Amino acid sequence: MKRFLFMMITLSLSVCALFAGGEKEETANNGKPDVVAVNFPAYDFARQIAGDRVNLTMLLPPGAESHSFEPTPRDIIKIQDCDVFIYTGGETDVWVDRIFESMDTSKKKIIRMMDAVDVVEEEIVEGMEDDEDDHGHDHEDEEEAAYDEHVWTSPKNAQRIVRVIAEALCEADAADAAFFRRNADAYSVQLDELDKEFQAVVNNAKRKTIVFGDRFPFRYFADAYGLTYFAAFPGCSTETEPSAATVAFLIGKIKAEKIPVVFHIELSNEKMADTIAEETGAKKRLLHAAHNISKRDVDNGVTFLEIQNANVPNLKEALQ
Repeated sequence: MKRFLFMMITLSLSVCALFAGGEKEETANNGKPDVVAVNFPAYDFARQIAGDRVNLTMLLPPGAESHSFEPTPRDIIKIQDCDVFIYTGGETDVWVDRIFESMDTSKKKIIRMMDAVDVVEEEIVEGMEDDEDDHGHDHEDEEEAAYDEHVWTSPKNAQRIVRVIAEALCEADAADAAFFRRNADAYSVQLDELDKEFQAVVNNAKRKTIVFGDRFPFRYFADAYGLTYFAAFPGCSTETEPSAATVAFLIGKIKAEKIPVVFHIELSNEKMADTIAEETGAKKRLLHAAHNISKRDVDNGVTFLEIQNANVPNLKEALQ
């Protein structure tokens, strides 16, 4: 399926070239840089820095699964015409590299969020399923596939990413550089406050273990605060149906350590967490990784910081 996609991307680029010029003119008249972000964290970081002084687009549709996203021909036009492009850069985004192979990117500011931080390998912990063939990746590049892509889940990582985005925007629009840097500084302060809130929760916690009846996209978060975790699947898995052994392990872990909360992530079907909660009496809570948000949240203007601030009391409850 992925190979077919790459063939379609190459064909689409040829077709898009016939129409891209006219579409670019529609936004070029306002004099603002065109910024394209693949997922929500990249989109909201750019939004907080630039406000309405750029033409900002998020490619991932609201509510869509980020790990199986495939660009449309219109998306490819947006990428081709943009001044600044922001993406994660892991195996999930391998389609981006294939697009760029057939595109002149010499005048484009390209931000790979994984390049802004110290990446760590995605790990398989005790009780977690590890069926690589079903994780939604091609695994053509085993070195790249080994790294956890969810770099924004640590507030300190988010700060580093914000700095990189801000500098790229300054290069794309020097006239607004002071505005961008001022906003980035203010946003970095807010991220620092968030980091302190999470650290305070952990410092005053009774336990340091969290359990997910779901995928686990919080490796950087767990490392930042010294948390131990157990989950059904690694962060980039597209699986939703665990084995009976996995469910039994997580149930046993919660019972043995009297863990009060079982987490699920955003846009999950929550079935596994429901089962574990029913069997253990643990409360089901959301720990939102901010991969993507719902259409309702988009319409309400929900931000990355709002999502993370809502995570604070849920983490506190889990660690009490």
